[in-house]
Amino acid sequence: MSDEIPDNETGKDDARHAEKMAKKKAARDKIMATKTDGKGLIIVHTGKGKGKSSAAFGMIFRHIAHGKPSAVVQFIKGAMWTGERDLIEKHFSDLCQFHTMGEGFTWETQDRARDVAAASAAWEKAKELIRDERNSMVLLDEINIALRYDYLDINDVVGFLKTEKPAMTHVVLTGRNAREELIEIADLVTEMELVKHPFRSGIKGQPGVEF
Repeated sequence: MSDEIPDNETGKDDARHAEKMAKKKAARDKIMATKTDGKGLIIVHTGKGKGKSSAAFGMIFRHIAHGKPSAVVQFIKGAMWTGERDLIEKHFSDLCQFHTMGEGFTWETQDRARDVAAASAAWEKAKELIRDERNSMVLLDEINIALRYDYLDINDVVGFLKTEKPAMTHVVLTGRNAREELIEIADLVTEMELVKHPFRSGIKGQPGVEF
C-alpha cells in the first residue's frame, strides 16, 4: 500500500490553504485601510528581561537607514564603551547625535548628588533634542533608572512629553521599572520578560551581546 498522498488530495489542501489566506488578507486589508494617521510616538521599553536598549537602538538604526535624523541621550551607561555608540559616532554622526551623559550605575558612583546632577544635565540635553523638529526620533536610554531613583521629577518628564514634544517626533524611553505615569501616556509599551540569563550561570557580559 502506497503512503503517497493522491494528487487530488494535495490539490484540495492547496486550494483550502489559498482560500483561507485570501480571507485573512481581505480582513487584514480592511483593518489596514482604517489606519491612515501618523504621529510621533512615545515608546517605552521596560521589564527585567534583556533587550530594552538593543530594541531601541534597532529603531535608531532604522531611522539612519531611512536617512532620518535622530539623537541618543544615555542617562546611565556613560562610563562604559558600547558598540552602538562607537558605530554611530564613527560612521553616522551626520544622521544621529550621540550624547553620553551618565557616569555609570548608581552603585558605581555612590554619590547621589553627583547622580542627580548628571541626570539633570542629560534631561536638559534631551529636551533640547526633542524640541528640535529636525530629529525624527530621540532615544532616552536608561532614563527609567533615573526616574526610579527620583533623580528626575516624573511630573516634569511627563508634562514635557505631553505639551512640548513635536507632533511627529518619536521618543523612546528605556530601562526597567518604568513609572506608571509614563506608561499611562505612552503609545507603545513593551515589557521584556526574563526567562533565563547567562549572568546567573556565572557568565559575564560580552562584547556584541551586552554592549
